[in-house]
Amino acid sequence: MAWLSAAAAWAAPPVSSADQIERGRYVARIANCVACHTSGGAPMAGGLPLQTGAGTVYSTNITPDAETGLGRYSFEDFDRAVRQGVARDGRRLYPAMPYPSYAKMTREDVAAVYAWLRAEVKPVRQANRESRMEWPYSIRWLMVPWNLLHLEQGPAPVNKTKGEAWNRGAYIVQAVAHCGACHTPRGMLFGERGTDTRSRDFLSGAMVEGWSATNLTGDPVTGLGAWSLTEIVEYLHTGRNAHATSFGPMSTVIASSTQYMTPADLEAVATYLKSIPGARRETESFRYDPAVATQLEQGRFDTAGARQYATYCMPCHNASGKGFARVFPPLAGNPTVVDPNPASLVNLLLNGAVTARVNTAPTDYHMPGYGWTMEDQELAHLLTFIRSSWGNRAAPVSVEAVSQRRAAPAKASPNAQ
Repeated sequence: MAWLSAAAAWAAPPVSSADQIERGRYVARIANCVACHTSGGAPMAGGLPLQTGAGTVYSTNITPDAETGLGRYSFEDFDRAVRQGVARDGRRLYPAMPYPSYAKMTREDVAAVYAWLRAEVKPVRQANRESRMEWPYSIRWLMVPWNLLHLEQGPAPVNKTKGEAWNRGAYIVQAVAHCGACHTPRGMLFGERGTDTRSRDFLSGAMVEGWSATNLTGDPVTGLGAWSLTEIVEYLHTGRNAHATSFGPMSTVIASSTQYMTPADLEAVATYLKSIPGARRETESFRYDPAVATQLEQGRFDTAGARQYATYCMPCHNASGKGFARVFPPLAGNPTVVDPNPASLVNLLLNGAVTARVNTAPTDYHMPGYGWTMEDQELAHLLTFIRSSWGNRAAPVSVEAVSQRRAAPAKASPNAQ
């Protein structure tokens, strides 16, 4: 019977302090583990389909269940999976699990998450689903050379020329919060085109499951150049500020993650983001033009899309296009509106959206979708009108772009609703 005692001791979680467990809860919040590892059922039990350019990956069960979860993972097993992308059985993980970002986490933070999962997450027996990847991406051993090309080992280095807040913000953005996994464009092999500011592509905007993740660099029109440090903090904490209101996948991130960050960490993130130069090298800031507002107030609908705007959009966003601050976002000078990739704006008009559900607001706000009442050409005219009014200078939206997005609707964001 000695082998039974040995097996029990091996499987038992290590003794962890209350402080380490609480730290793990907080780090897991920043990493937003619940958003990907929950699919409408028990928290952390996995099963959420994650669409990639090479197929569908299903998130895994990370509860402490011994048969289907992490119950038999030692800390070393867990650390290897999180920071190197290798499961306990040697199976290579796909980078839908953002281990290229987590590779920059400290061992202490990974250990804290492990302690929290083992101590406070309820074990759930739920079998993992097999990924459905296209050939040759279905050949998992190909992740070995992929990692050689795209995986950088070791915690994020400290920049001694920067302050404590900047370094803390860099660590959160690059590693724990893995912002680059959504906001950095990927190459032909689906690796991020940069994991820090050494690459001009880092955080310059990318496509994620049908949405355009916005440019987080310092470009003054399509990025965060016009946002103050305080406004970035406000957005991450509440999902709204004078420039924008959250929608789509970002509402999920704010609702389940960033709203819980400490004020010091929010300021650190904002400090780091404000230090990143513009990726698109925009030389002019947005300048408001009242001409379209005057035409709308006079009931003049000569421009294509103007009548649809007055019917469907003006009650909330006003003839001025300035909306109502922190409730209905401005369309004039909004980075999402003038994004070179109009995918998010098309999704919003077709399918609607909901703001982040946060503790700082009495309710969330729903924008209705108008795909049911407008044809593709009408929507294209309306979108083009919005992107070219009040000083906006974005390219027109074609009817083909609307038709393609209608045929492939964006993934919903259930955790925000």
